[in-house]
Amino acid sequence: MSIEAKNVTKLYGAQKALHQVSFSVSQGEVVALLGPNGAGKSTMMKILTCYLPQTSGQVSVCGFDVVSQALEVRRMVGYLPEHNPLYLEMYVKEYLEFVGGIHKLGRQVRQRVDDMIGLTGLSLEAGKKIGALSKGYRQRVGLAQALIHDPQVLILDEPTSGLDPNQLGEIRQLIRNIGKEKTVLLSTHIMQEVEAVCDRVIIINRGNIVADAPTSQVQLLNQTSRIIRVEFDRAYPADKLRKMEGVVDVIESGPASCRIFTQSERDLRPGVFQFAVKHGLIILSMDHEEQSLEQVFRQLTF
Repeated sequence: MSIEAKNVTKLYGAQKALHQVSFSVSQGEVVALLGPNGAGKSTMMKILTCYLPQTSGQVSVCGFDVVSQALEVRRMVGYLPEHNPLYLEMYVKEYLEFVGGIHKLGRQVRQRVDDMIGLTGLSLEAGKKIGALSKGYRQRVGLAQALIHDPQVLILDEPTSGLDPNQLGEIRQLIRNIGKEKTVLLSTHIMQEVEAVCDRVIIINRGNIVADAPTSQVQLLNQTSRIIRVEFDRAYPADKLRKMEGVVDVIESGPASCRIFTQSERDLRPGVFQFAVKHGLIILSMDHEEQSLEQVFRQLTF
C-alpha cells in the first residue's frame, strides 16, 4: 500500500480531531478525502506528510513509518498545502531550482525544473516573479514544487481553491495525468472535481470516517433515502402528498411535477400511483432519481 493508516487518533488538548481513523490507498489510485470544515481532513494530511505526529495509531507511506522514518516518508511525498506557501519575491525558475536543491537533486535539478515547468504549463511564466502570477499559475508552481523530486505519493489540500473555470479544467486534467503513475490523495469542497478526477471517495465527519467507496458507487451509500420524480397531468394537492406515509418532503418543480423525498427502504412508487388514482390524476412519468455526491455528502455529514 502507498498509504496506510490504522486506528489513528489526534488530540489537540481535550479536542479530538481524529478518532480511530483507518484507511489505505493503493498505488495508482486518485482518492478524495472529503468532509466539512473542521472534520479532520487537513490534520490527517499533516500527519501523512510528517508535519504533525498522531496521538496514537500507526501511519505508513510506501512502507515507511511517519514517526520513526520521517525523512524516508518526506522523500516519497509531494505536498501542496491548502495555503500554498511560496516565496513571492523569487522568480518561478529560481524558486523551483531552490526547492530542487533542498531535495538534493544535484546535477538533475535543471532538467527536473525544465520538466516540471513543461508538465505544469509554466513555460510562459518561468521568467516572472511568483508574486506577479495569478492564483491559477501560483497553484501550478505549487504543484511543480510538490512534484520536482519525483515522489511516489502526492497529497493535495484544496488544489483548485479560487481558480476560474478554465484553470479548473487545466488543473483537473493535470491531476488526472499525474494519477496515472502516482498515488494521489486530495481534499476539496468541489464535488464536480471529485466526480471528474477521483477513483474513490473517503468522507470524514467529526474525526470519524463515515463512508469509503468508489466514486461510481457513492450514490448507493445511503440506501434509506430516495428521491422520486413524478409528473401528473394537472395540478396536484401537494399538502396531501406530503402526508403520505414514508414521505419526508415534496419539492414542487412545476405546477404538475415534483420531487418526492423519502426515508423508506421500500419503494413508494405504488403508493404514489394509489395517491394519483384517489385524486383523479394521471401520472405522465415517474422514476427514481440517483442521488448526487453532494446530496450524499450532506446526508452523511449533517
